[in-house]
Amino acid sequence: MSEKNFYITTPIYYVNDIPHIGHAYTTIAADVMARYRRMTGYDVFFCTGTDEHGQKIQQSAEKKGLTAKELADKTMENFRKLWEVLNISNDDFIRTTEKRHEVVVQAIFKKLMEQGDIYKGTYEGWYCIPCETYVPESSMGEDKTCPDCGRPLQKMEEESYFFRASKYADQLLDYYEKNLKAIMPKSRYNEIVSFIKSGLRDQSVSRTTIKWGIPLPGDEKHVVYVWFDALINYLTACGYMSDPQKLEKYWPHVHHLVGKDIIRFHCVIWPIMLIALGLNPPVSVFAHGWWTVEGEKMSKSKGNVVDPFEMVKCYGVDPFRYFLLREVTFGLDGDFSEQAMVQRINSDLANDLGNLLNRTLQMVKNFRNGVIPSYTSFNAMDEDIKECIVSTFAQVEEHMSNFAYDEALKSIWGLIRQGNKYIDETMPWKLGKEGPEERLDTVLFVLAEILRATGLLITPVMPYAAQRLWQQMGLPGKPEDHSICGYVFGEFPAGIKTAKGDVLFPRIDLEKWKKEKAEREEKKNSMPDPGNHEEQILIDDFTKVELRVGQIVEVEDIPKARKLYKLLVDLGYEKRTIVSGIKEHFTKEELFGKRIVVVVNLKPVKLCGVESRGMLLASGPADKSTLALLTPDKNIPLGCRVS
Repeated sequence: MSEKNFYITTPIYYVNDIPHIGHAYTTIAADVMARYRRMTGYDVFFCTGTDEHGQKIQQSAEKKGLTAKELADKTMENFRKLWEVLNISNDDFIRTTEKRHEVVVQAIFKKLMEQGDIYKGTYEGWYCIPCETYVPESSMGEDKTCPDCGRPLQKMEEESYFFRASKYADQLLDYYEKNLKAIMPKSRYNEIVSFIKSGLRDQSVSRTTIKWGIPLPGDEKHVVYVWFDALINYLTACGYMSDPQKLEKYWPHVHHLVGKDIIRFHCVIWPIMLIALGLNPPVSVFAHGWWTVEGEKMSKSKGNVVDPFEMVKCYGVDPFRYFLLREVTFGLDGDFSEQAMVQRINSDLANDLGNLLNRTLQMVKNFRNGVIPSYTSFNAMDEDIKECIVSTFAQVEEHMSNFAYDEALKSIWGLIRQGNKYIDETMPWKLGKEGPEERLDTVLFVLAEILRATGLLITPVMPYAAQRLWQQMGLPGKPEDHSICGYVFGEFPAGIKTAKGDVLFPRIDLEKWKKEKAEREEKKNSMPDPGNHEEQILIDDFTKVELRVGQIVEVEDIPKARKLYKLLVDLGYEKRTIVSGIKEHFTKEELFGKRIVVVVNLKPVKLCGVESRGMLLASGPADKSTLALLTPDKNIPLGCRVS
């Protein structure tokens, strides 16, 4: 059986939220690798999908008045649609609620129990519901919070089944010591090896406190722990139990792309599960970084979550794909900025690549009636171009074997810039007027070769743009059907007619773009988000909130608090201190004497050392660029109830 098989996966994505730039980033990276490997002669299997079990899904569904399955069915479609928009070439899309997956999970659980690797016990510890994981006390944040998401932990004790992870720790270490690229980048490798050496605990792999999951075979009051269930998706999709030939073909060559937040599951628990099953651990797990947005962490409250659908609509799918992989070293954190993307489009795509194609086609049209001529002989300058092309293919292969997408693109753009330099140095426009004719033919042929090589190399990243380049050069078929490994300089089919078309990447006018972006932001912030409503409540729920009219009688700064005021509010029957984060929006003079509406039955909380006993009400757009206080429109007596 050929060893040129390649299995690549994304993580399966949780369906309790809408897709964002992080989901797009991992999936685009996997797609580019899958396309590249197909073009280098590999038989590729590429899988993505959705993770649909667990407490988070159950709770999110309840809030929306849906069953967990209804929520999963609805949200899953958002991912399918996004992959279509992003031109993702996955071979399979797996859902953990599918019967094929449930059968595999239960069979694996049963097998591990029978061989003594899963046993029953009692688990007591601090549990993070959003992350669906127990957190050791040594890893807890301040005030017993989750070290990953910062939310409060809950003390839980429950009967549980445990997986003997500790039994296989030495075997896993041995594997990593012999396979230094099994975890990438190198910093993550060091982190995981150090973690394993510090000692592994057996892992809880079942839950009794939730019902939304795969029932345990033989003990259905338990469901399979969501992470144990989710990791097995990679085997389900690869034919474990259902297609032994497929498993034999692809599993020895599996590569996982994941975010750095889930690396321990993929590099500790998962490979140990595989070793226990008698299967090889992944060839590589690459953990990439996180995206911030213009220097800030993405969050719904800030209104700065990047919508991939919107980015594709505004800039096109190929520029978006290119920007994500070129802007940041894969493995490091990155900062997303629309302005940076516009600059890349104008410089790399329009000025460099688009200009090379446009100049070449125009000169072929002007001097050879649009037909690519054949060459006579190559001089030293042409031979340098040949060497540059050959070395570019070699560099791209080396970088892609290390998932160094940005470095691969830098190498390709080095060739493109060399092509533009070649035009400037050979001056075809001068040769067209003064000759010699044979030299002009050779120069135009060499330029056609540069573009043929470029078209092949950019295809995995920008399939649509590569196809348009291919068509304008008059080349037959699709570039993705040609082998990157099979490129040979000098084999451009001379005599074919080019078909100069629309500009490959139009330049973006910066002033016009700034205006349009501002209008987009204004529209987004001024309109309520119809999908961001809270769950429906009954009138009895509302009456539990005690709202009363108050008046601000004192306003003080709080030392070292940039956003907070300490307010003294007169409620008629008493005065209360309220701490409020409105300092950026109001001066003390604007607040003093203002009548407001106050929530008076909130549990007191300390903020910056000051006890706050209530909350005033305000409204504004998602980005909090402006804020208005809720005030009575008549001179209502202080302390009156609002209902």
